[in-house]
Amino acid sequence: MSERTAPPARPEQRRAGWFITGTDTEIGKTFVACTLLHALRRSGLSALAMKPVAAGFDEHGRNDDVERLLAASSVQAPRALVNPYGFAAAIAPHIAAAEEGRSIELPQIVASFEQLQALADVVLVEGVGGFCVPLGSTCDTADLAAALQLPLILVVGMRLGCINHALLTAQAIAARGLALAGWVANRIDPAMSRFAENRAALQARIAAPLLGVVEYGTTPEQAAALLQLPDRAL
Repeated sequence: MSERTAPPARPEQRRAGWFITGTDTEIGKTFVACTLLHALRRSGLSALAMKPVAAGFDEHGRNDDVERLLAASSVQAPRALVNPYGFAAAIAPHIAAAEEGRSIELPQIVASFEQLQALADVVLVEGVGGFCVPLGSTCDTADLAAALQLPLILVVGMRLGCINHALLTAQAIAARGLALAGWVANRIDPAMSRFAENRAALQARIAAPLLGVVEYGTTPEQAAALLQLPDRAL
């Protein structure tokens, strides 16, 4: 009688996550990331967010974006994992890193992300600036998204000129062979003329679903009720 062999072990299931990018800086990536965290909590999932690279810290060693993500997360994680690279000056990260004599290493960020995956059902990763912001002489945030192998959510700051910025960013994401899971229209300019027409133009041209519109003056908790979560690839 032949000896039976055990079936091969199943590979560990990859947990869900998204990379939050934007059409520019100061267009609400952190706000939308916090909104997604609240939406995930409403759906019964544990979630946390990391800001791998942040620039601009106060005298107490705090960065506004990092603090807001920590507060909105349903799972608390070590700050060193949530923000592996923090720079004092509120300037472009590759310049800040050079001035401090440091370098941003993608493998360290990936390792931090993998540790965070063990703590929650979903891990969001917020980029810095726009999609192609340099992180050093040989890499940028697009390379970071590729290294993490995460689908992206694009935050579009709805203001004059956003159509061009959004379409160029969507094209850059596709050119890198990355998946765009959806986009969010963030009304950063409440007086924007022809908002509905601009939104329709983007919906017709971006090959990914509109996840929702974030109205000016709302809180992440309020916006979460109106935001659709992308499909999760577990």
